[in-house]
Amino acid sequence: RLPDHVFSGAFLESLGKAINFENLDRRMHEQLQAFFRDFMDCTCKNAPFCGCPERKFTLTIIEFRELGLDHRQISAHLLDEYGIDLYPADILSFLEDSVHMLEAIRDVAELQGREKLAENAIEHIKKIEH
Repeated sequence: RLPDHVFSGAFLESLGKAINFENLDRRMHEQLQAFFRDFMDCTCKNAPFCGCPERKFTLTIIEFRELGLDHRQISAHLLDEYGIDLYPADILSFLEDSVHMLEAIRDVAELQGREKLAENAIEHIKKIEH
């Protein structure tokens, strides 16, 4: 399970400084490189304190679901690609919470007459629930 503070600025900053990449085995080195490439690559002035790593990580999970992977497959992919061990049930819970958030966005968008935003939310809901 991914620790709650894995994307905290202090942890991310110390992670980059504390790891001796030369002493890691090849697979761990590849996983950390993929993690930094996919989630930490950011041009924000306040990086890594900007929130981009969290957004990129959550977007990755949602994109995997929208591509048709189920929560077990997403968990397996995260473990293989990044060395991140998340329980499939935690991923399922996150996806359910995401659907509820999208439903709220849809409802508010409809109330405000923002049809395109409402349509986008509906489309994402369908893809996640599929």
